[in-house]
Amino acid sequence: MKKIILSAFVLIGLAFTTQAQEISKNALGLRLGDSGGFGTEITYQRALGNNNRLELDLGWRNRKNFNNNGYDDDAIKFAALYQWVMNIDAGFNWYVGVGGGLGSYGRDYYDNRNYGNDTFAFAAGDIGIEYNFDIPLLISLDFRPEFGGTGYYKNNYNSDIALGLKYQF
Repeated sequence: MKKIILSAFVLIGLAFTTQAQEISKNALGLRLGDSGGFGTEITYQRALGNNNRLELDLGWRNRKNFNNNGYDDDAIKFAALYQWVMNIDAGFNWYVGVGGGLGSYGRDYYDNRNYGNDTFAFAAGDIGIEYNFDIPLLISLDFRPEFGGTGYYKNNYNSDIALGLKYQF
């Protein structure tokens, strides 16, 4: 556990000491992942400086589970992350971020039992790599662990790996 905490402090320290580089002022697109059913998120990035930005994601899902007690799940999730972007080489960047969000879900079983509706809050981290093309396209691959989500996430933890495609302007 001490190694994980030390590694997190080292990553954050690196984020503050890296050389600045230009990132797009705005980017809008899709984040395509798994995350327990939140397979698609609309994502927006806003530059806050030369090497940091804010990312806002809105995900939704409607899932039918016929194999496990037969239920219908509807959910929506909003996440906000502050990210530090570091240049690797000519168009390649890596980034780390922290943030959190809110969500709401409802679950109804097919035998007319109502599991109920509830809201949840979560804390999130983010680490990824991206490539900035000469055209206004940004492609990324990231890992996002999420903690919290009481009643929604199994054992109050969820994570996903996602591919992002964004138009920069």
